[in-house]
Amino acid sequence: MAFVKAQKSRSYFKRFQVKFKRRRQGKTDYRARIRLINQDKNKYNTPKYRYVVRFTNKDITAQIISATIAGDIVLASAYSHELPHYGLKVGLTNYAAAYCTGLLLARRVLKKLEMDDEYQGNVEATGEDYSVEPAESRRPFRALLDVGLVRTTTGNRVFGALKGALDGGLDIPHSEKRFAGFNKDEKNLDADVHRKYIYGGHVSTYMNTLVEDEPEKYQTHFSNYIKAGVEPDHLEELYKKVHAAIRADPFPKKSEKQPPKEHKRYNLKKLTYDERKQKLIERLNALNAAAGADEDDDSDEDDE
Repeated sequence: MAFVKAQKSRSYFKRFQVKFKRRRQGKTDYRARIRLINQDKNKYNTPKYRYVVRFTNKDITAQIISATIAGDIVLASAYSHELPHYGLKVGLTNYAAAYCTGLLLARRVLKKLEMDDEYQGNVEATGEDYSVEPAESRRPFRALLDVGLVRTTTGNRVFGALKGALDGGLDIPHSEKRFAGFNKDEKNLDADVHRKYIYGGHVSTYMNTLVEDEPEKYQTHFSNYIKAGVEPDHLEELYKKVHAAIRADPFPKKSEKQPPKEHKRYNLKKLTYDERKQKLIERLNALNAAAGADEDDDSDEDDE
């Protein structure tokens, strides 16, 4: 039988290229990411910023991020759990809260870059589409919307955060087709419907419906609203005050919570060599003392 050379050896099959970790975990869409972070070569090391919005069950995260070889760098961030400092203590994950979080991030970034006076944005939210106009001295801060794995359906909360950032003075490429209130058949944006969502009108309508039809369900679903003294008819005034407070002072507030005086320790403290040696000596001395005491007892019994 003639000699047959093995074309595909063991080492060939061991060179299997695994996918990126976050791709395996289903956390990152790398097809979308590569298009968001790729920068033109003639722009050299100029950062390309992304406006990243993520939702959890109890919080909204909005960040301005640029990508580098070493890793992503966060320029600024804002969270919906910061909104109680500005007067909004309930409903921190709805469309109106997403708008407030986007507005907070936009004003915070522009304040940090000392561009807040040049770019005031849309001071009063009317629900109409708004794009910032370039000033004479500096161009507006530009970022690209990064929604992650969220389905970009019309009226999604992520576009509430987008609208907040636009009204805050950021330059983000967008279309009005995904804002709440856009009519697909007529192909136009109903500004009144969008304004209703920005000021929590959809929440107040649902609250009034439950008050009339199902009072018990209202007591359970909106217990935090009742506890905070928030009534359906006063939601718009509340959000207007929150928007004004954010524009007045967008910088993050320091936590008032005092650090613990003594940190809890759940494992044993690691001893040094000298401490272990001293502990061993003490154990040996204790054993010797116990053995000496037993010998004395035995000698006493023998004398009797």
